[in-house]
Amino acid sequence: MSHPRSLPHSKTSATSATKARRRGSRAGACAGALLASVTTLFSLGALHAAPAVAAPAPAEQAHTAAAAPAAPQPQSKARVTAAVLNLDGASRTPLLYGSDAPYDTASIIKVDILAALLLQAQDAGRHLTAHERALAEPMIRKSDNAAANALWREIGMAPGLEAANKRLGLTSTKGGPGVKWGLTRTTASDQVRLLLSVFDSAGASKTGSPLNKESRTYIRTLMSRIASDQAWGVSAASGAQYALKNGWLQRTTSGLWDVNSVGRITVHGHRYLVAVLSDGSASMSDGVSLVERAARQAVTAAAGT
Repeated sequence: MSHPRSLPHSKTSATSATKARRRGSRAGACAGALLASVTTLFSLGALHAAPAVAAPAPAEQAHTAAAAPAAPQPQSKARVTAAVLNLDGASRTPLLYGSDAPYDTASIIKVDILAALLLQAQDAGRHLTAHERALAEPMIRKSDNAAANALWREIGMAPGLEAANKRLGLTSTKGGPGVKWGLTRTTASDQVRLLLSVFDSAGASKTGSPLNKESRTYIRTLMSRIASDQAWGVSAASGAQYALKNGWLQRTTSGLWDVNSVGRITVHGHRYLVAVLSDGSASMSDGVSLVERAARQAVTAAAGT
């Protein structure tokens, strides 16, 4: 740091120097107070850790990143709805926990995409091609988005999905705009209707499902062989036997998360179809915890009815 050049001493200059020292003392005190305030702000900022999904700062920005307060997480506005159906009971109407309002599907729509694809193949009197199977299997087992993109286009996007859903008995599911299949809107009760068309062992004779036995078995098999990193959600309410599909999506407008889980579980020898939909969680982990807690509570309540 450079220093000012010395000035000749005189009475006038001495007086000026005294005034300058006083002004400097006052400035120093203000600077000290400002530094203390900034230190306090940084300490408070550290209490709000950045979301785990945030990308790390590049190495050349490390000093800037360290100096800045951590960004606060979005404020949670979480809501959740669960629907449960006892497959071993006589009723085919799900029990609802929470408002049966529409939610974004995120990746749970992939089960519906596959059901629509299978219906279209059945209508054409054919089996799925090797290429279609090569897309369908990672779409369900690993939640592969590229595979979903391809099959979404193949079924005709939202119009194709909605035509299939009309036959499957879904009444409150609207396909996402354009290529945005994850923004399809659905309800928990509609998701149980979809699961019923796949998992009811009575098949078409009882549920009226247009999916034939081969198609139902194919979907069940893929959902029962979900990749290990996908095994969360409604399976938390189950023992070792479950078949499921999960979905998660962070909304860019709010930073909040949609987290959903649907599937068939077995508890104390009884089979249940469970759909839990949620949105507004501050993080994906918060959403997963909310969904799993709702699934356990809903299944416990359903078992007691």
